[in-house]
Amino acid sequence: MNLTNRQREILFSIIEEYAEMAAPVGSITLAKLFDVSSATIRAEMARLEDLGLITQPHTSAGRVPTDAGYRLYVNSLTEQADQSIDQSFDRSAHALEVRISAQSRADSAIRGAVDSLVELTGNLGLATIDGQLYLSGISRLFTQPEFSDNARVRSVARLLDNLEPWLREAAPGEPLNIFIGQENPIGKTSGVSLIISKFRSSYSDNSYIGVLGPTRQNYGRVMSLVRRAGNMLEEIL
Repeated sequence: MNLTNRQREILFSIIEEYAEMAAPVGSITLAKLFDVSSATIRAEMARLEDLGLITQPHTSAGRVPTDAGYRLYVNSLTEQADQSIDQSFDRSAHALEVRISAQSRADSAIRGAVDSLVELTGNLGLATIDGQLYLSGISRLFTQPEFSDNARVRSVARLLDNLEPWLREAAPGEPLNIFIGQENPIGKTSGVSLIISKFRSSYSDNSYIGVLGPTRQNYGRVMSLVRRAGNMLEEIL
């Protein structure tokens, strides 16, 4: 997809501002960030909208990312950028490691890792333990503003009901797997992202740990934490 550097930066800024504020991002906000006129920003936003990377909710003059916009953003998170870790991530990763290392049993270590991911990301946490799916943080997930719509809640519930058999049959092969919105195998209209890491355990070579949250989230941080959780469990188990 042909984007100018500025268009790419504007798209990524919309994604990051929307993740932080949970509100559509307007041209005035972006004009201040980029030190250009609102008219210039509106022209660039129109191009991004034509490309299907952002959209305008009918209730707002601002823009929000589409699944395609998120996918472009996630694909851009290179290993080098992912390893640019700030102090908050270091503290989170340390807390995760302490929680996992304190457990003497494999199932307890996996549950501890999931519970930590819930606390650190605000998402729903999940893992496979001996062929069963362990879930934690459902109430945390549904406090997100995206899920005030009952139809979306039901769609998430359908995804969760079918997730364990899908994981068993599909066995996603990458160390870190990210399914954004419509990319999800079930619950395509639920507006969630599934981020899971595959790891080897005493139960299976294809064990999984990860989170399920709204498409609006801090992908760099969450992806790093999920990857770290999988790596830690594989080392310990």
